[in-house]
Amino acid sequence: MSKTFTTIARYQYSSEAQIIKGRLEAEGIEVFLSDNITIDTDPLVSNAIGGVKLKVLSVDVIKAKHILSTIQSFSVDDNGERIQCPKCNNEHINIYSSIKDLKSLLSFILGFVSGTLPFSTRHHYKCDNCSFEFPIK
Repeated sequence: MSKTFTTIARYQYSSEAQIIKGRLEAEGIEVFLSDNITIDTDPLVSNAIGGVKLKVLSVDVIKAKHILSTIQSFSVDDNGERIQCPKCNNEHINIYSSIKDLKSLLSFILGFVSGTLPFSTRHHYKCDNCSFEFPIK
């Protein structure tokens, strides 16, 4: 039997992929990560190369996808409490960074030119259900 791997998920950072890899390996699924070392070396190329690819054997694809679907993703505040959307009370919230003011833009340009990460960004939450954006409190 050939060992053909199939990509089932992509992650921006290898730390995310390592956590999922551990979960799948605990269930007896053989996992291979692709491009994780490249992204660990230079995280800024993650979007350019498509992130860290999580691959499993082709025979385990259905089982692995089922396990991934059971993992709940949600955001928590500094006290460990789940964050809810103020508009629809949904708990499926993602955090993202935005560049919406002059300070963030100048910081991004300086970081881009100097090869470092931006010093000042604004973080917001966005509801997966209603797409409502709200700031961190």
